Amino acid sequence: MTWSHLTQAAAQRSAAGLDRSLRSREQGEQLLDLAGNDYLGLSDDPRVVAAAQEALRAWGAGATASRLITGSIRLHEDLEAALAAYFGAAGALVFSSGYLANLAAITALADDETLIVSDAFNHASIVDACRLSRADVVIVPHRDIAALSHALEANNRRRALVVTESVFSVDGDAADLSGLYEVSSRHGAALLVDEAHSFGVVGEGGSVAAAGLAGREDIVITATLSKAAGAQGGAIIAAQPVIEHLINTARPLIFDTGLAPAATAAALAAVRIMTTDPDRCAKVREAARRIHGLAVARGLEAAAPDGAVVSVVLPDARGGVAERERWRSRQILVGLFRPPSVPDGRSRLRLTAKATLTESDFEHIDSALAGVPTEVILPETEPGPSRGRGVTATIASP
Repeated sequence: MTWSHLTQAAAQRSAAGLDRSLRSREQGEQLLDLAGNDYLGLSDDPRVVAAAQEALRAWGAGATASRLITGSIRLHEDLEAALAAYFGAAGALVFSSGYLANLAAITALADDETLIVSDAFNHASIVDACRLSRADVVIVPHRDIAALSHALEANNRRRALVVTESVFSVDGDAADLSGLYEVSSRHGAALLVDEAHSFGVVGEGGSVAAAGLAGREDIVITATLSKAAGAQGGAIIAAQPVIEHLINTARPLIFDTGLAPAATAAALAAVRIMTTDPDRCAKVREAARRIHGLAVARGLEAAAPDGAVVSVVLPDARGGVAERERWRSRQILVGLFRPPSVPDGRSRLRLTAKATLTESDFEHIDSALAGVPTEVILPETEPGPSRGRGVTATIASP
């Protein structure tokens, strides 16, 4: 086999402005980072760094094995206890990434006798997990509770699992968790909530707790430790029967090396800081609202943020690349969402707020926003239900 088809695919990506490449950061670069997800500024907090260093000396560089062999260490247990307490749940289980946490939860809790109902804007890790679960998958329009109810009413499978992000990574808007839970529980379905972008940002115990749903046995929470916690890893937070089932059946736990000690200790220190200093959560949400206000004042289309993400709609993918480079030339790093990473074919400049932004930073952001084009060109065709990510499923609508 030759690789000529890869060359052709690369040419097509380039023509569409969809090329992606790796660009390493250099130590000591003086850049304002609005692209990363270190929402609370904890990745370089001295307390978090010191905890990682101590764990590195005590436990070594790696966990050395899967958690069912010798890869579980006391630090994992301490972190799991802290996460369970933070979210108000019975138990937690730590994985080596948030991606694997979603993969573990969905593939272990759903099978060929399960219907999964997934929001159209859900993250790629959820999409991939749905594909691997062997379950029937119905994709419902974004935040459409009526469509969810319709899908569950039509379900003829033994079980159902509703999957949503709490704060969506694309536009930074929030799911109506109370409404989702009411419909899910009425139809006997479990609810899985990915709190990747709300953990440490929304409320003092996450979005599920803020909705008054903490501790419900039919709710499973997934979270990442690489965003607000500033470390690495992921976790599933759930009732004890769910945790025990995952230990016995979740392939990303059974066949993957445990989370490295340094990352575990760093995340544990971050969770403790979140618990004792909840003002950081309020600061990052206020910073996001302020960035959104600056964008709207410049005539830009941007969804009102429910977390730390501010998403500004751009004219097209190629223009988005140029815009990202313009911001970098002004010493600001910003994210860029282009197809197939976006659900509706519309590219977005993604600005992530931080609790540590200064007045000077906001002035710098406002100056850069002044050059963003305001004329948005909509895609010629509506995207299919797969969001360009390869999911074959139906779309439910009432």
